[in-house]
Amino acid sequence: MGSTKPKEIKERLSFFYPLIIIYQKNLNNFGVYFILIVCILFLFPSCISQNMVVKRANKIARESSLQSIFIKTSTFKLKGYFRFTNFKKPLTVYIEGDGLAYLHRNMPSNNPTPRNPLALRLAGIDGSHNVLYLARPCQYVNFKRESLCKTAYWTQKRFSKEVIISVNEAIDKMLLKSMLEGIHLVGYSGGGAVAALVAASRRDVLSLRTIAGYMDHVSLNKRVGVSPLKGSLDPIKVAHKLKSIPQIHYSGKKDKVIPNWVAKKFSHYVGNNNCTFTRLTNATHSKGWQKLWRKVWSRIPACR
Repeated sequence: MGSTKPKEIKERLSFFYPLIIIYQKNLNNFGVYFILIVCILFLFPSCISQNMVVKRANKIARESSLQSIFIKTSTFKLKGYFRFTNFKKPLTVYIEGDGLAYLHRNMPSNNPTPRNPLALRLAGIDGSHNVLYLARPCQYVNFKRESLCKTAYWTQKRFSKEVIISVNEAIDKMLLKSMLEGIHLVGYSGGGAVAALVAASRRDVLSLRTIAGYMDHVSLNKRVGVSPLKGSLDPIKVAHKLKSIPQIHYSGKKDKVIPNWVAKKFSHYVGNNNCTFTRLTNATHSKGWQKLWRKVWSRIPACR
């Protein structure tokens, strides 16, 4: 559970000052305190429900025979779940989305651990022999022991060089642990961007699949009027390095967070229609993907 500085608490509470003033005119002191307590409960869900979300993740993993592990890298300690059953087969790596990065458009959370770890659920559906799930930096960890876990790493710097180094090192450690060779990368939402950036820096990537991938944060943020991700790497700039990697980018017809033009633009920048494909399915940003994945998890991309 992360600690919150007094300045951050003041900034978070300031969001609710107008609400408190309005109710103060109409309620007694007990009512005002009640509203304030409700606001605090809303503002700090990670403190209240962190144990619950960890238990939920463990339950999802346990039901899919995935073992829990913490992987220490030179930058972050990453939470992972894995299953190795055939050392002659490649490793399929699932990378989680951004999690609870924000409570409100302009209000970052104090803990990005996902309430609904969709990439973990997809990893649980995957029937491959060797599966590794990786949470993103600062998800599922104790902030008191992780000095680098500052808000910037799940907001502005979520795709920074340090983040990509950490994910690469975690994959390398698990490959060494299992003596496996070759990886298939799968990334959900922001995890799709991480997967692409990781793929661009490796030579052992056999395929890449993204689900509602945040593959062009520069253009998308401009279009919706959101601040640019200063300190983050841009997947579009490394897309050409993935030209020879078979890949599929899945988008949801009902996705109001990542529209399907994002996947199409990224695929265009890859520059190889024989190896890069996009698929549009009946899903929102977070719903409908498990149903799809039960049908397509075994369909590994291949060049024509």
